[in-house]
Amino acid sequence: MAIASGMETMTREVQGETIVVEGLTKHYGSFEALKGIDFRVGAGEIVGFLGPNGAGKTTTMKILTCFMAATDGEATVAGFDVREQSEEVRRRIGYLPENVPLYEEMLVYDYLHFIASVQDVESKRRDDRVREVAGRTGISGVLGKTINELSKGYRQRVGLAQAIIHEPEVIILDEPTTGLDPNQIAEIRDVITAIGREKTIIFSTHILQEVTAVCDRIIIIDEGRLVADGTLQELEQQIAEATPGVIVSYECEYEGEKEQREDTDRIRRKLEQLAGVERVVDVDGRSGERTFRLEGDDSQIRRSVIESQSNDPLALKRLQAVQPTLEDIFRAHTNRQKGDEDGDAKSGDEDPPPTESEEEEEEEKSEKPTADAGEVSA
Repeated sequence: MAIASGMETMTREVQGETIVVEGLTKHYGSFEALKGIDFRVGAGEIVGFLGPNGAGKTTTMKILTCFMAATDGEATVAGFDVREQSEEVRRRIGYLPENVPLYEEMLVYDYLHFIASVQDVESKRRDDRVREVAGRTGISGVLGKTINELSKGYRQRVGLAQAIIHEPEVIILDEPTTGLDPNQIAEIRDVITAIGREKTIIFSTHILQEVTAVCDRIIIIDEGRLVADGTLQELEQQIAEATPGVIVSYECEYEGEKEQREDTDRIRRKLEQLAGVERVVDVDGRSGERTFRLEGDDSQIRRSVIESQSNDPLALKRLQAVQPTLEDIFRAHTNRQKGDEDGDAKSGDEDPPPTESEEEEEEEKSEKPTADAGEVSA
């Protein structure tokens, strides 16, 4: 996945810290899911929350939404402690889990009206709020339909509507585009971007393209530790400095595979002998081209390639610095094999499930039973 160099950069003025996480740890028996993570999110930011399966993303979200208590550390949302003031936190959070637990037999309008009442929206404002969030999420045309009539894309929109109906300061979205087709993903992305102009959003996803399209900032965790935090441009610069390289392409036409292999080997040997080159890697290029990535001293490599053209019959088509992708950034920080980040894995594999005794312990620690929290999120 290439990052377009001309991609528009979204910038927002951060008014203050809406979420503060300090030294957060979580144990499931002997397994340590979170190992003292720290981060802060400012008002009006859209933050992409990335990590391989098992990294601790879902555990962190459940702690921030008061579905479970941390083993140690502190977390505040809108100035309220998630452990000691969980009811205040719940009032200020909108939560969209990956699998939205909608009441399928209800009309969309009735469901949203019910959620508005659960979230203590004033009775005289409920009808207006239902219509406002329906307009914002693009579901005004299906308010009279039962939820089981809706496509998955529209169900996700209903989930977003319920998450914002009480006008929360913070919205937490866990894999909101999983299972959607490209058109539905684009629609949900537009809705999230529009909502993010006014709200603080934490956006967990395996689809890296979504992060580049929607998020202002990226947090990556791996094996329970925070391993990267910054804007896309900042993380790209870090990777570029750590793994510099130059891309070169030559115009080549072949009559058969044997000729192509021989020519490729010849070009590679030539490149390996250039001053400044430490490593040559084959790269899939355009039709009629052979493309290589040269690693080593970038400035010396560029000079060597240009100088070598004076006595080389091959036509040089491209010579440019390597532009890191978000996939490069993800893999560099997580040191995992490609696969999890493609969105094929289920978030159910995200963190190990607590045992029955651990679930009972979580309920005792919470001010409000977990079932109530589920109803509020609905």
